[in-house]
Amino acid sequence: MAEGKRTDLSAFLRTRRERITPEMVELAPGPRRRTPGLRREEVAQLAGVGVTWYTWLEQGRPINASTQVLDAIARTLRLDGAERQHLYRLAGHTEPAPDDSGQVTPEMRQILDRLGDMPACVANSRCDALAWNAAYETLFPEMVNAPEGERNSLWYTCFNPAATTLLLNRDQELARSVAVFRSAYSRHVDDPCWQDFVRRLCAESAEFALLWARQDVAEPGPREKAFKHVEQGELRFSTTSLMAAPEIRLIVYTPANEATWDAMRELLDKGQTAR
Repeated sequence: MAEGKRTDLSAFLRTRRERITPEMVELAPGPRRRTPGLRREEVAQLAGVGVTWYTWLEQGRPINASTQVLDAIARTLRLDGAERQHLYRLAGHTEPAPDDSGQVTPEMRQILDRLGDMPACVANSRCDALAWNAAYETLFPEMVNAPEGERNSLWYTCFNPAATTLLLNRDQELARSVAVFRSAYSRHVDDPCWQDFVRRLCAESAEFALLWARQDVAEPGPREKAFKHVEQGELRFSTTSLMAAPEIRLIVYTPANEATWDAMRELLDKGQTAR
């Protein structure tokens, strides 16, 4: 197991252990408990593994863990599906990650253009926008016109407080976005491009650094998102994320009400007139 994965595995196990209270697993809390959550020896006991072995695993030492042992630890720490997959990846029980360099095919571009007034983009698992349609450009002009390294939805959410289109319920949505990003990161933890991107975000955004340290993971899925547009006011969308290729997704924003449909048509008309 690579050193980067061992470091992430150590932090992930520690944070998951600290959120489980003795009462949740029917253990007596005991006097003078200074450790948040369970102690390492309690996790080892409940999972049926040796205390020293589990301690070494959480410390990130170079030891191997079978899927059966990981299953027992996942049950003990009450990991959900996304967290369980994340644990397996960090422990080295997945195939190498597919390339996410962003090959956008002519067919993908044709789909984008055919979606008309539904904003849509093709993005990789690092949240880089690789291609988009006119409706998406109208909705997020600052992001699509940013330098290539910053044409990224995570970067946009963290660093564009005065953008044309602002995400409502931003704190909750950013926390989920970081969790989805971390789930993908576990497949690329040894990739220098991913490492550099995380270092930049942590160095320049204390908010991202705090969320990153929480070690939360989630899988992408449909979302309801609301935005405040500088001209059109509140816009509401249902977002759909479709796998277009390994590590590449087509993300479509479907207006959730007539007011949003009308606003998108008006913005598109204005954009076409400006051209």
